[in-house]
Amino acid sequence: MSSAQPVHFWDEPAGIAPRGTLVLLPGRGEHGGVYERFGRRISADGYRVRALGDASSDPEAITEAATKLLRDETHPGPRVLVGSDTGASHAARLAALGATGLDALILAGLPTGPHPAETATSDAETAASDWEDELERRTACPTHRGRLTADAAFRRGALAGPSALESPVLDGISVPVLGLHGAEDTVSPLTDVRRVFRGLTGAELVSLAGTRHDVLNDMTHRTAAATVVLFLERLRLDSGLAPIAVTEDLG
Repeated sequence: MSSAQPVHFWDEPAGIAPRGTLVLLPGRGEHGGVYERFGRRISADGYRVRALGDASSDPEAITEAATKLLRDETHPGPRVLVGSDTGASHAARLAALGATGLDALILAGLPTGPHPAETATSDAETAASDWEDELERRTACPTHRGRLTADAAFRRGALAGPSALESPVLDGISVPVLGLHGAEDTVSPLTDVRRVFRGLTGAELVSLAGTRHDVLNDMTHRTAAATVVLFLERLRLDSGLAPIAVTEDLG
């Protein structure tokens, strides 16, 4: 994996038995370190997180690394592939191909087509405006905006490129699937994502109010992480995802 970015990792707290492993594929322009906040929160609940690089930069290397991690029996199960943006597209493709060792799939901000989010320009003043527009599309979280702005490894303008894959088809995926999507996502509109998820029986799609494209790193990042943990806890007990916390009918 020489041309790909290094693996970023967050482990369960010392003295705590690991409850599972998440392999995370970032989206356009991102790297694994962008998901530090998410990784720390999930690992605090006992789940190991391994975040790779942007699959669009080196698809073969990222696919190889993800496949190796999923097959690695030293990492406890359930083993779950998490993808954001184009990482979600690649994760869905790996799941459809029947990746060995994969127990479930989490798709965050799944792109619904190959169309770019915007048109990039080379003019400096316009480029600055484009960057502000990209931030607006990505997230409303001031902390995450500050991180992206100061991150030299983050590739600005990458969101303007195509999502690489055609409109995703989830047919052929046999593992449990959780979708997380921002209700205010203008890069991949929620209405289009609903149509994609309807094609997969049993898949769950959760929308987050007031949330944009970077669903794991927006203002509702705590709710997104909590939703992931609840999904993982159900998965550990029952691959059929039987509910654990049940709201009682008080009528």
